[in-house]
Amino acid sequence: MTDVRSQDRLSPAEAADVLSLAAAADEADGVYPISEDGVLGLKGTGRTHLLAYDGDSLAGYAYVDGDSGELVVHPKHRLRGVGTALLTAAGPAARQFWAHGDEEAARAFAGKAGFTRSRVLWQMRRPLADLPDVPLPDGVKVRTFVPGADDEAWLGVNSRAFSHHPEQGRWTADDLRLRFAEPWFDPAGFLLAVDPADDRLLGFHWTKVHPPEGDEPAIGEIYVLGVDPGGHRRGLGAALSIAGLRHLAGLGLSDALLYVDESNEAAVALYRRLGFDIYSTDVMYSR
Repeated sequence: MTDVRSQDRLSPAEAADVLSLAAAADEADGVYPISEDGVLGLKGTGRTHLLAYDGDSLAGYAYVDGDSGELVVHPKHRLRGVGTALLTAAGPAARQFWAHGDEEAARAFAGKAGFTRSRVLWQMRRPLADLPDVPLPDGVKVRTFVPGADDEAWLGVNSRAFSHHPEQGRWTADDLRLRFAEPWFDPAGFLLAVDPADDRLLGFHWTKVHPPEGDEPAIGEIYVLGVDPGGHRRGLGAALSIAGLRHLAGLGLSDALLYVDESNEAAVALYRRLGFDIYSTDVMYSR
């Protein structure tokens, strides 16, 4: 019998159990089942956490943030109704869930539960060798981000650049500070394009380095790349992309990844021109 508990905060022990469950799913499926935002959310409030137990064992986990969330069932507890119990506990207000990896099992489960494919997120990758030469536009210089001094300006540009984006465009100062506290955060890899006349922020390229894991070497990421629509300089997005990739290459990394919505045709076209190819797919299913 599955017992689903709903709460707005997890204890450190509960958060650790969720991460252990996610690691087991990753080992079984070859894809990590919870996004970075989902993992960061284990530490705070503002969302509903659903913990499904079979006796004393954590059999499944889901969270709901607004009308969307993520759901994972431990490999040893699948096909026993745990996922259905979590969806029932989430309620009809939870209208959309991410599935990491475009797997047949997820498609079948979503279809049975009345969900349809509504959004596709691609992970794209390219080697960091032989990067093209893309100069900065005239009247632009690049400097590194200064935590505490650049936060407000960056949040403003990020909000405008991603006004169409359901997650990225909603970032707050708390979201920023959460990432500053992560061990991977390095302001040297957070590049700002500014107008040298007044230091006005025109765009940014925030890079990230994923540490080696098992047989997988460390890999760089175009974590967030944005250009202020109000201060757009032609070619700035491409130039910032290459500036960040050169930073990652200078750290001795061999490859870089990024995430982009399939529907974002302009961004996909830019990344294809810069040599990125599709590596994996995540799918959002909606009621």
